Amino acid sequence: MGRLRKKGKAGAAKAYMTRSTAVKKLQCSLADFRRLCILKGIFPREPRNKKKANKGSTAPTSFYYAKDIAYLLHEPVLNKLRDHKAFAKKISRALGRGEWSIAKHLEEQKPSYKLDHIIKERYPTFIDAVRDIDDALCMIFLFASLPANDRVSAALVANCSRLAAEWQLYIMHSRSLKKVFLSIKGIYYQADVMDQNVTWLVPYQFTQNDVRVMLTFLELYQTLLGFVFFKLYTDAGLIYPPPLDTTRDEAGAGIGAFSLQVADRKVVALEPNNTAKKASSKEVRRAIKSIATGKSPTGRVESMDVVDDPPKATEVDEEFVPHPSANDSSPTASLPTLQSISSVPRSNSSSLFSPYTFFLSREVSRPVFEFLIRSFGGRVGWPVSSGSGSPFTESDESITHVVIDRPAVTRNNESCEGSEQKGKRKYVQPQWVVDCINAGRILLEDLYRQGATLPPHLSPFDAKPGAYDPTAPLSEDESGASIHEENEEVGGAESDSEEVKGGTKKAVPVHVDAESLRAAELAAEVAGVEYDEFQTGVKKLQTTRRGVGGKTAKRCDEEDMSKVLLSNKKRKLYERMKHSQRKQAAEHDALREKRKKIDRQNRQSAR
Repeated sequence: MGRLRKKGKAGAAKAYMTRSTAVKKLQCSLADFRRLCILKGIFPREPRNKKKANKGSTAPTSFYYAKDIAYLLHEPVLNKLRDHKAFAKKISRALGRGEWSIAKHLEEQKPSYKLDHIIKERYPTFIDAVRDIDDALCMIFLFASLPANDRVSAALVANCSRLAAEWQLYIMHSRSLKKVFLSIKGIYYQADVMDQNVTWLVPYQFTQNDVRVMLTFLELYQTLLGFVFFKLYTDAGLIYPPPLDTTRDEAGAGIGAFSLQVADRKVVALEPNNTAKKASSKEVRRAIKSIATGKSPTGRVESMDVVDDPPKATEVDEEFVPHPSANDSSPTASLPTLQSISSVPRSNSSSLFSPYTFFLSREVSRPVFEFLIRSFGGRVGWPVSSGSGSPFTESDESITHVVIDRPAVTRNNESCEGSEQKGKRKYVQPQWVVDCINAGRILLEDLYRQGATLPPHLSPFDAKPGAYDPTAPLSEDESGASIHEENEEVGGAESDSEEVKGGTKKAVPVHVDAESLRAAELAAEVAGVEYDEFQTGVKKLQTTRRGVGGKTAKRCDEEDMSKVLLSNKKRKLYERMKHSQRKQAAEHDALREKRKKIDRQNRQSAR
């Protein structure tokens, strides 16, 4: 006789664990449990049978894998949270008793934790971290735009602003920005970093209320971006973090307050036994102090130029040597090496604005368009009202484009010198910059001139399957209907007056196709559907399809006949799918009608 299994000791009841049970097992509060789950990437699971997983109970609850909860038992952050809970009790008791010295001593020994080990666990390779920084960047830019209050500290906002500026500096330096889209929610950017598409959203200024849950995510994302930015900067040969000029930052210089400095790339000297020479603690402290003061350990100022020592005799560049194949007499083609890949020139689109010099008007968002123009090699300036740090003034003769976002106004008292200078420059609206980036070429400025009606701003991102494509041409029937729409409206009104009698239209009777009905009867008989139930469904369909005739009625009858053979659950699922399809089709029809209306207005204005 086999061993009898006890109820709740195997299967789903053992594999899953409710949230309340997990909190009791971890001996922490619900808030700390949520924090741990966010930091470790653990989320609720959906068992196949909730009743079995909950040991016979049908009460609504959240389930987690028992292995995930056992994984949290050994988390060092959990111990730190427990220590912080004990610290809060001790300092509260000391403050209540008026023991200020003890409270100050406890405050100095406040427990803290780091998330470095969590970043290494969740992202084993650097490419994994780059793939997952989309949400991190969105969160950083969101908190960088928030005002400081009792929930969001000023130090947190300053740190997010610093991380956002460091990311923009790297994108401008590497010329990796590819797409931009101005949407209602904010501005979407997409860059190519390490052959990975990184997309992030920079929101407009707005008021955010509930930030309690987002603060936990932000705690993880700040550590993640610190690792990623350090790797990106060091690979690019730059010093991280980039130095910040506090004077220019207080004056509103923005990204211009940071300066990119090239790191010293000298080769480490090797001992005869091929082991690196270890530096003493005194030399390490001296080197750290020299970095802070901008001087070398010997006291002289280091140059920011890249100085590469010549390679030693023992260092040989490893190049691929082609060998003839054993099965083929012809030599193989030489494979690309690391040096040949790094020497490939960049595409021309990364230097799109290099020949041009821009000046931003005071109503144009300077942080956004400074980032866009500099990311593609252009020079940009701005008035003093938009902040300090502009490399040139408005009277500079090298300015080729002025980005302006206000209606055109003619001035009678304008000087001849001012009109001549204005004639050399091209005044464009901000959308021209974004559309040039998305198109990968310089567009005609006449369509975007000051005060002109702008062309539609389309999303450069790939649309989902089945989504409306505004660039697709209209069909011949739709274009013909758009051209003769006015005549059709008049003819349609006359035909409606003839058909309408007594204020109502006559309903067209519907008859179910005999062939479709016979095929449905045979299919229902094979499926085991009762004849009375089948007839009831047919009558119901005939009632609901009244007023529809022709090919549409035949197509609807065929679809509805097939629904009779479905079970109740599958029929509801099918109806939900059809509802979403009809809703999407209605949205597409509305957009097509709007497009035809715009085309008709353009033709009338052209006349």
